[in-house]
Amino acid sequence: MSVATRSSRSSVRWAERARPGSHAFLVILALYFLFPFYWLIVASTKTLSGLFDGSAGPLWFDDTFALFDNLAQLFTYKGGVFWNWIGNSFFYAFTAGVVGTAICVAAGYGFAKYRFAGRRIAFALLLGAVMVPMTALVIPTFVMLRGVELTDTPWAVILPSMLNPFGVYLMRVFAQDAIPDELLEAARMDGSGELRAFVQVGVPLLRPGIVTVLLLSIVSTWNNYFLPLTVLTSTKLLPVTVGLQQWQTQSRSATGSSDIVWNLVTVGSLVSIIPLVIAFLALQRYWRGGLSIGAVR
Repeated sequence: MSVATRSSRSSVRWAERARPGSHAFLVILALYFLFPFYWLIVASTKTLSGLFDGSAGPLWFDDTFALFDNLAQLFTYKGGVFWNWIGNSFFYAFTAGVVGTAICVAAGYGFAKYRFAGRRIAFALLLGAVMVPMTALVIPTFVMLRGVELTDTPWAVILPSMLNPFGVYLMRVFAQDAIPDELLEAARMDGSGELRAFVQVGVPLLRPGIVTVLLLSIVSTWNNYFLPLTVLTSTKLLPVTVGLQQWQTQSRSATGSSDIVWNLVTVGSLVSIIPLVIAFLALQRYWRGGLSIGAVR
């Protein structure tokens, strides 16, 4: 028996012994990440008193199932302002996500497939921008927006959210391997211009990366809290993240029972993440397609 054969059999035996442990570790990780979502579902079914004084405890359902009552109160509280906040979040996330993704795709394709003066320096600056926390840029962004009188407008949230250095980096790395230079050369020889080659050859091959950057941009804008908190003052313009935080602050400082809305905060948090869950489940097949393309290359 050769050394290579013995080594191969040893590797197989080690993998078989390690498999149960690996599965157990993955199950523990899954439970760890799903636990907050489970708690949110349980808390959303409880009444205001059940959240703090329920006999079943914080991790199980009470005898009173108040989910539908909480939803009815959520959608009618203060004139249905929650609907307005959800609509604002949709508008901000969709607009900034689509336009920001288009910018990332074009910039990443340019970095990957063109050679131009200052390319290395520009990409190094881009990598440096990835390292800067977005929260560190909120105050300078507020000062700039106030200088052009865009604070307390939807553009104060949308324009900064369009800039995504990590998305440009991701598309650059993906485009470099996903689009063969031979295909672009063949398109040019057939008479295609650069824009047509990009749209008809490059974009279809970049679809998994485009979907990934789009979802990352939408989720980042949807979950953004500090930027809208800083640049918006009108209640009608707030996204759902800042709106729910206002209700939470109101409940902490409230003296009357009508102003304590912890049950609405919990059920509102549950409703606010449902669109993101649906988006991930609906678009995950594009990631699988991208992985299979890379596997056979």
